[in-house]
Amino acid sequence: MPHGVWLGGSPRRGHGGFGLAARRAEAPAGDRDLHQAAQDAGGVVSPALLQVEPRARARGRRLDPSSADEEVVGHSVLIAAELQRLLEPEQLVGLDVTWLPTDQPTPAGDYVALVPLLSRWVGGSELKRLPKLKIVATCAVGHDNVDVVAAEMRRVTVTNTPDVLTDATADLAWALILACARHVVAGTELVKSASWTGWHPELLLGIELRGRTLGLFGAGRIGQAVGRRAVPFGMRILYTTRNPRPEFERESGAVRVEFSRLLKESDVLSLHAPSVPETKGIINADTLRQMKPGAILINTARGDLVREESLAQALEEGRLGGAGLDVYLEEPAVHARLRAAPRTVLLPHIGSATLETRRQMATIAVANVQAVLKGDPALTPVFG
Repeated sequence: MPHGVWLGGSPRRGHGGFGLAARRAEAPAGDRDLHQAAQDAGGVVSPALLQVEPRARARGRRLDPSSADEEVVGHSVLIAAELQRLLEPEQLVGLDVTWLPTDQPTPAGDYVALVPLLSRWVGGSELKRLPKLKIVATCAVGHDNVDVVAAEMRRVTVTNTPDVLTDATADLAWALILACARHVVAGTELVKSASWTGWHPELLLGIELRGRTLGLFGAGRIGQAVGRRAVPFGMRILYTTRNPRPEFERESGAVRVEFSRLLKESDVLSLHAPSVPETKGIINADTLRQMKPGAILINTARGDLVREESLAQALEEGRLGGAGLDVYLEEPAVHARLRAAPRTVLLPHIGSATLETRRQMATIAVANVQAVLKGDPALTPVFG
């Protein structure tokens, strides 16, 4: 991506966020079901489907699945087994639930709803096995695990769980920032290994954040929440997005800059962009060389934004002060060189891992199922 342009390209492209240029798309030639669905829809996929960034917003209504129509009973649904302890029986009224462990394949059957975790891929072949499916309610803010084009062409609603993850993920991003800035993991390992020989004036010297620059690559809900938390630390805030965020600027004093400047001036660079062609691999050997010497890289967004081997090399060569990651390219696998790299804090994708948030995520997912099966609009559709 050229470094002299705003993230996402020309303001005339797409319809907002990190969108791609709107365009018409034909159904894949090899998929007869999709081809027929495309013909029924006029031969094209809605341009909105090619907008990768979710446009789901809170609908200003209560997300309470217990309010479902009591006449709707016995609907066969698949729900990730890992969510069972997060849901109450009254939330499942009218549903005949099959609890599906994420490590098992999606079964064929007359299921009308599927509630998967982000780690389950729901593509064309899975949708073909579920001919009566009405909704895929993914229990995540992202929807990279769902082929939304295939779903829409089969008139299957796709929903996500926006908003409720914001604070938990922003808090974790700050945990990574502080852990990297003050060498928390290295200090813990020193003590636990009985290698600490006593206080020393130069032991594990970190950096103070006051007066430093926080750079945000992406300033959606989570990016802005991370930025607001930087204000009491006395940090200067820069951000790169396709569209300006005037309210965020007023609240935090943040300044919108080009990506090249963000790289050069950020003491802490925190990634908060969706995974789209324009952002995949955006942190690579070239952009890492442009970063400020000693800078800290934080990623709580998407694993494929970062070229892991290039990051490992930058850490090995001492060009970066640290890296705090919660997401990876091929989870749960992490590049061996990155695992061995110095000055890293590596977490197992726990950005939303608070009891409160996970319960809310499960609640919203099931509320979407209940709404659609009742004949109402989905509460948080990915497109709509």
